[in-house]
Amino acid sequence: MIQHSQISPESLRSKIHCREICFGGNMKLKIYGLLSCRSGKRMKKENRIFFTEEKEALQNNYRPCGHCMREAYQKWKYSSLIK
Repeated sequence: MIQHSQISPESLRSKIHCREICFGGNMKLKIYGLLSCRSGKRMKKENRIFFTEEKEALQNNYRPCGHCMREAYQKWKYSSLIK
């Protein structure tokens, strides 16, 4: 996990280009999604966090975004109802 406030814009661009960062998340809401998500782009920089892979976000108890990751969100929602 990398906080947006702890990384320079050049380093961020490099990591995205090299696919070291593939998902973004909101630390307060514990939601992760694609970097292209409109909801994620509106997020405040101090709340934004980046993940290398989806598994990393799930291990840190983040849930998928309902806008850009609908299938994963539906699976998460269904599995959380069963518990």
